[in-house]
Amino acid sequence: MNTVVVDCKSHLLGRVASIVAKKLLLGQKVVLVRCEEMNIAGPFMRSYRKYQGFLNKRTNYNPTKGPFHHRAPSAIVYRVIRGMVPHKTARGMAALGRLSCIDGCPAPYDKMKRMVITDALRVSHCKADRPYTRLARLSTAVGWKHAATLEKLEDKRLARSKEFYEEKKKAVALREKAVAQAKAANPELFKELESFGF
Repeated sequence: MNTVVVDCKSHLLGRVASIVAKKLLLGQKVVLVRCEEMNIAGPFMRSYRKYQGFLNKRTNYNPTKGPFHHRAPSAIVYRVIRGMVPHKTARGMAALGRLSCIDGCPAPYDKMKRMVITDALRVSHCKADRPYTRLARLSTAVGWKHAATLEKLEDKRLARSKEFYEEKKKAVALREKAVAQAKAANPELFKELESFGF
């Protein structure tokens, strides 16, 4: 199977996790990019209090044995998906091996086609006035320190993307102009080509 790259911006965390977990168990390879742009339904303080409660959970006799409290958005997403997969069985381990969660959109995924999961978009499941939390904000509040760096890299990527798009538009315009000139110069040939389906 081909790898599916999903752009997680404005997707609801739980809905993405449940859909991706099913796909992984069916054998699909999935890469989630821009995990920091995911949303959690509900006000920020509710999500923050929930995560603080999770941070208080520890092994009394030896905290180095877990549970491990990850702060990065990609690690939080990975753990949510792991909770929906039988990760202690061979089948579950193989499924998680087919998953990649990434903060930002690094190469080569910046030049690949990125999909959205329509069943997981926030706009299609929450009313416009409902509060929601960006995963980057929650991660920063609990100790993640790379939000500013990621924003700089994202700005650079968007600038490169815009430049590429402008060049592509120029190339398409030139091609259309050349085709129009060729049609004007030899209309009979083009009629024959169109009859063959070109």
